[in-house]
Amino acid sequence: MAFSLFSSKNRNSIASRCQDDSATKLRLRYAPYYHAMQSQQGTSVRLDGRDLIMLASNDYLGLSFHPKVIEASRAALLKWGTSPTGARVSNGSRAYHVELEEKLAAFLGKEACHIHAAGYLSCLSGVAAFAQKGDAILADKNIHSCLWDGIRLSTASVERFSHNSPDDLRTVVSSLPANTPKMMVVEGVYSMEGHIAHLPGLLAIANEYECFNVLDDAHGFGVLGRQGRGTADHFGLTDKVDIICGSMSKALASTGGFVAGDRSLIEYMRTHGKHTIFSASLSPSQAAAASAALDVLQSEPEHLERLWKNQKRYIAMLQSLGLDTWGSETPAVPVVIGDKMRAYSFWQSLMEKGVFTVISVAPAVPIGKDLIRTAISAGHTDEQLDRIGEAFAYAKKRS
Repeated sequence: MAFSLFSSKNRNSIASRCQDDSATKLRLRYAPYYHAMQSQQGTSVRLDGRDLIMLASNDYLGLSFHPKVIEASRAALLKWGTSPTGARVSNGSRAYHVELEEKLAAFLGKEACHIHAAGYLSCLSGVAAFAQKGDAILADKNIHSCLWDGIRLSTASVERFSHNSPDDLRTVVSSLPANTPKMMVVEGVYSMEGHIAHLPGLLAIANEYECFNVLDDAHGFGVLGRQGRGTADHFGLTDKVDIICGSMSKALASTGGFVAGDRSLIEYMRTHGKHTIFSASLSPSQAAAASAALDVLQSEPEHLERLWKNQKRYIAMLQSLGLDTWGSETPAVPVVIGDKMRAYSFWQSLMEKGVFTVISVAPAVPIGKDLIRTAISAGHTDEQLDRIGEAFAYAKKRS
């Protein structure tokens, strides 16, 4: 009988670790993640032969099926092909990249902008390209994984401060040597909690202590501010923010990300940011989709108006059921259940009633904050909101 060189008895330690991982086994057993939709039309999706209401998408303005966005993407595909097949620094830069960057910079009120093929990459680069060994980074403890990765790659030291707390930021930053170069890293809208950053207080302290500042506005862009210009614009503080980074896979109904700031900062990133230098550039169809969505955002204000109308109704609906929304102020709305197994049961009940959401449990959230992660969209109809309300009432009764 033939003997396999790769018999399980001879597995190396890393392969064994992967095969025996308890978290992976638990995920596969309960299967709450990696659901592949069979089809989609706006906020309606089909999964395993069932039609569901999508209540976990970041397509806040409902533009991913907007005719102008689809047509722009199609036209770019026909004109430019499927891919620029290279990095921007070498052979992969195209006129449509520059045009989108100029539009985004003007919209955000910044001198310059650089786009990447992923929002995660943009936000990582927005930190890693500017901080270095010997610097100190002051980070809100609830920032996204992409920002933590940027911090780690920068090799700067890091000090965490309490979530959205200017007072704790002051305590932490005042303990650092005055001559240490400092960077503050926060989000505009915290997608897990739905909180808006206390930007006026945070920036006042950052300015007092000469901190360079980075604002990840992936969930504030297109949602807050004039015509959706974001969290900095919402507070009238655009000129006080050094770097605004974010994603185009949410309100702009595309993929990719951006980093915007003074021209000197963006050119510095293009020179020193290896994650910018060595990454392939954004595809033509996705750049065109984002560009068209940006135009729609400014020319058709009804989408943003509908988003906030739906958000207010949705929050009121959840609160009337006595559900904990963690003080969400935005279309990113968590429903805190507080126990891992109850959260799983709640998620299943919503699915039974035809509503697709996402479960998030510790350690992705603090212990006792196990939750159902939801996001409201301008695309949700009144009828869908009625059905969502019925589903949550059913899930609460069952939990």
